Amino acid sequence: MARTLPSALCLLVGLICFSYTECWEAPWFCHGHECPMYTLVNEYQGFEERNYNTSSWITTDIVSTSQSDIKDGFWRLYYFNQGENSEKKEIAMTRPVLLSVKEADGLGERQVSISVFQSDSDIPEPIDATIRKTVVPSCTVYVRSFSGLASDEDALENVQQLKEDLNAAGKEFIENRFDAAGYDAPWNLINRHNEVWVRAP
Repeated sequence: MARTLPSALCLLVGLICFSYTECWEAPWFCHGHECPMYTLVNEYQGFEERNYNTSSWITTDIVSTSQSDIKDGFWRLYYFNQGENSEKKEIAMTRPVLLSVKEADGLGERQVSISVFQSDSDIPEPIDATIRKTVVPSCTVYVRSFSGLASDEDALENVQQLKEDLNAAGKEFIENRFDAAGYDAPWNLINRHNEVWVRAP
């Protein structure tokens, strides 16, 4: 009897929910928008461990993490979603906007990009040559959340604290890369939710 109960529960879940996509409920901080799907693996003091599904994004490189460069990159992606693409297709904005930073290693240069999640994997081709389609394979991400209108300094402080917490917890992670995820429009001044992500190897 004990062995058949889990099987029966799985069958019941399968009947109610035909796919993980249909079952998954986006968290509150997505504010009713589509978000990349993940499973919460564990909660620790100061951070979460999440397993993200494979996801599709549009991405553009920017020069730096300055507010002006971030805005320039965001508007490129925004206009893509507004129909400046090969199909003149309007695409609903999603969450989050993801700023990715890979620090210089060896003779390489620091790389900075900004991405917007695409809930439909059938993405039109970009017209703007600075925009590319990217697919992020399923991965484990360590996440630290904080509120307020985040600045560059806020993100860096939270990344540093996250790395310290990960070291204390004995977690392995990619040292020279982090992502900053924003879920709110600039004019939303209350209940803001920001995240910094550090990825597992």
